[in-house]
Amino acid sequence: MVRLFKRDTDKVPRIFRGIFLRIRRLAELCYNGYILSERKGRRKWIEMGGLVYTFSGRVRFSETDPDGILRMESLIDYFQDCSTFQSEDLGVGMDYLKKGHLAWVVNYWQIDIRRLPRLGDPIVAGTSPYDIHGFMGMRNFMLESADGERLVNANSVWSLIDLERGVPVRAGEEICSAYELLPKFDMEYLPRKIRVPEEGGEKMEPIRITEQFLDSNHHVNNGQYVRMAMEYGPEDAQIARLRVEYKKQAYLGDVIVPEVFRTDEETIMIALNHADGGTCAVAEITKGRK
Repeated sequence: MVRLFKRDTDKVPRIFRGIFLRIRRLAELCYNGYILSERKGRRKWIEMGGLVYTFSGRVRFSETDPDGILRMESLIDYFQDCSTFQSEDLGVGMDYLKKGHLAWVVNYWQIDIRRLPRLGDPIVAGTSPYDIHGFMGMRNFMLESADGERLVNANSVWSLIDLERGVPVRAGEEICSAYELLPKFDMEYLPRKIRVPEEGGEKMEPIRITEQFLDSNHHVNNGQYVRMAMEYGPEDAQIARLRVEYKKQAYLGDVIVPEVFRTDEETIMIALNHADGGTCAVAEITKGRK
């Protein structure tokens, strides 16, 4: 039985591949003792009637701000690693996507923060997709303390991109059937379009894109846009909500010109504009925690 489920997916007829992936994954979970237990830093548990994918970690020194609080860009790294681990375990990870010249690209984050962990704190990051239609995928994320305190809830919107043609493409049956879709997390869902004021912004020092900003797709990593924006926001410990809308890719050698809008006492908006025109990303930071 176990040997059967370890078969190469490519040998399974295409019409049955999605069903096979799900059956194989459930068999592996049961066989390895993952369900409702912990092993190798990853665990699964029942939430809202389904399996939420999680992995455990500990806040590292390199991930914290000068006050020892987890940085916002590091929080996003935990979320992205979590969804990557899930896709790898389901057989639709990086190697699978590369074969089809595909990549999931994030369009939008909404991150609601109750409390950010500190240096050395054990944490659990989790994710579950709740909708896939056309080329769009929607995912929730969460961060918890080791004793189960919910620290962060997040919503995200992604597009599946054909890297050779540079256009969105519909997610195939193999991808759609690999994931178990769960109900949305219980949180407020704001529109993914962030409206930037037409005037009143303050332009900041331009930023030239170097290799340290790039990801494996050779464009600026979405967490790096957050890092740029956070230079003009409040301390991480004061942030109650972060929303980010991604609009345009930036590449090696490009120049980004940040423009800061202080819309009210609690809200700061940062437009990361391309020097040649257009906006690469917009971040809206809401204060509210002390």
